[in-house]
Order: sequence, then structure tokens, then C-alpha cells
Amino acid sequence: MANDAAIKSLTEFRYVTFDVVGTLIDFEGAIKDGLAAIAVKEGVALDGEEALAVYRDARYEPDAGLFPDDLGRCYSRIAQKFSLPDTAEYRQFMIDAVGDAKPFPDSVEAMAILKQHYKLIAMTNARRWAFEKYASKLGEPFLAGFTTDDTGTEKPDPKFFHQVFAYIEEDGGSTDEILHTAQSQYHDIGISRELGIKNAWIERRHAQKGYGGTITPRQFTQPDYHFHALIELAKAAQDAFGARTRQS
Repeated sequence: MANDAAIKSLTEFRYVTFDVVGTLIDFEGAIKDGLAAIAVKEGVALDGEEALAVYRDARYEPDAGLFPDDLGRCYSRIAQKFSLPDTAEYRQFMIDAVGDAKPFPDSVEAMAILKQHYKLIAMTNARRWAFEKYASKLGEPFLAGFTTDDTGTEKPDPKFFHQVFAYIEEDGGSTDEILHTAQSQYHDIGISRELGIKNAWIERRHAQKGYGGTITPRQFTQPDYHFHALIELAKAAQDAFGARTRQS
């Protein structure tokens, strides 16, 4: 969590850049729900967390494909592990299930609050077709959205971040005015620190062990801000801006 002095500094940012999948959108829940539906239909027992571990390993193999199209290929690995039928129908079912993943319960409200105070920019390793669905479910809060189709690369590649920085500079902003907000230590928190960007870690899995469907970082990065849910950041920002208004 952040101390009082850090909370007050939330008024210094003009832009909040977001990881989307895993921070705003519950992709792990969508994977587990989709697999559970297949498992029930096939009469197979399946542990959702174990399945996420198989997905994680398959996802980060060379030439894994782009999210969420990669769910077809990754489903094949999961099917092999849990003795599920590996069919084209089920592979497409999983792609569609994750493409239709829902926001976390606090995401829409939190984004509406944050939009009152910042310019919001999406930075997602999802393909644009999926991002457009996610953005719609979130209430279209973004000034701009950068996807793997736009950048030609995935986070944590610095090239992804530098394209966003260039956009912000064209908008009249600077990197000092960015707060990068994400749940992934590997994809976002570590690299944002290396690039000199302030960050907020939304620890969505704080009540669960491990990193779920997200790759484990080489080392843990202590974030500038630490929250268990996005709404906590939103309310902290709301309080900070409210306090500034009262003092002026």
C-alpha cells in the first residue's frame, strides 16, 4: 500500500497507462470457466489452478501466438494434460471464451473515477479484436489503446513502451507524468521501473499462491504504489484530488 505522502503525489500524474488483461479483465477466470465447461461436458476432473500453470508454460514457448488466439494452441497442451478431447471446436471455444472475458467487479467503477482525473491509455498484449471487446465492457474509458497488432511486439519489450511514450509526447505530456498500472510483475512492473516510470501494482492474486497464468518474474520489483484492487487506487486518487481542491 502507499503512505499518505505517496497518495498525495497521485495528483502529479496526468496519464495512467494500463495493462488490460489480468488488471482490468479477468482472463484467468475466463480460462478456468471455459475449461470447466468442457470438463463437465466430457466428464473429466480438472483443477483450474493446475490448468493455468499448463497455460502459462505453453503461452511462453517460442511461436506461441498472440493472445487470445494462443488459447487454441495452449488448449491442446491442457487437453493432453487432463485427458480432454483436442478438437478444433474446443480450441475455438477457448479462444472465444477468453475473447469474451469479463472485467473484474471493480474495474468499470474504478475506471470511471480515474477518467475524471487522468488521461487513460491501454497497453495490452491482446490483439486488437479482443481489446475492442474489453474496452467496450469497460465503458470505453481510454484516450488511446495500444495492442500487439499496433506495436508489433509484446510487453515487457521496451519498444512497446517507447511507442506509448512517443504518443504521450505528441499529446504534450512527458514520461514524468505517467503512472503505469498493472498486475503483472513480469510484463509491466519490472520494465516500467527500468524505464524510469512510476508504477502501481494491482495485486489481483493477493489471496492466492503463485502467479497463475502469468509468467513468474526473474525478480520481484517493489512498486511505487501497491493495491489489492483497482478501486483502491481510484479512491486514493479521488481523495488526493479532493484534498488538493479543498486546500486551494
